[in-house]
Amino acid sequence: MFAISLGDDGTELRPLEPWHAEEYLAHLDRSREHIGRYVPLPDRATDVASARAYLQRYADSQAADAGRFYGIWLDDTLVGGVLFFAFDAAQGTCELGCWLEESATGRGLITRALRHLVDWAVDVRGIHRVEWHAASRNTASLAVAQRLGMQREGVLRESFVHRGERLDMEVWAVLAPQWRTHRETLGRG
Repeated sequence: MFAISLGDDGTELRPLEPWHAEEYLAHLDRSREHIGRYVPLPDRATDVASARAYLQRYADSQAADAGRFYGIWLDDTLVGGVLFFAFDAAQGTCELGCWLEESATGRGLITRALRHLVDWAVDVRGIHRVEWHAASRNTASLAVAQRLGMQREGVLRESFVHRGERLDMEVWAVLAPQWRTHRETLGRG
C-alpha cells in the first residue's frame, strides 16, 4: 500500500479498499448528514456489508481502469476522500468527486488531495479533460473547482435526484494544458 503526505499536518491520501469497510462506516456515521447533503455516499453504506460492497464496487472499477477511490486520513483517522467517479483513458476524460466529514472542513484537504489525482491523471495517464459535477447549492464544492482552475461550462437543470429532491448540477472542467499552467500557481502542501 502507499500513502501520499498531504502536508505537515498529519494528513495522508491512501487507497480506500474493501478491507476498510468498518473504518469507512464509522467515518460515515460520524458525519452522515453533513456528507449526505449533496452526495448519496452515506445512503449507500448503512452497515458493514453494504460499506464493503460499495468499496468493492470501486475496487472492481479500478481493476477495470474505470474509477478509483481514495481516503484522506488525518492523524490516522479516516475523515474523507476523493475519487475518480468515472475514468475513460481511451477518451482521455475523467470525473472527480469528493466528500469530507464536518470536523475536517476548512483545512484545504480536498483541494490538496485532488491536486495529486489531477496530476496523475494528466501526467501519467494522459487524460485531457478532467470534469467536476456539483450541485449548484454546494458552494464548498464549487469553490474547489475554482481553486483547481476549472471553468464552469454549464448547469444541468434539475438533473440529479437526491433524497427525493431534484438538484441543478453544474459542470466544471479543466483541460490538460490549462492544468499544467494553473498548477504552477498552486503551492504544494
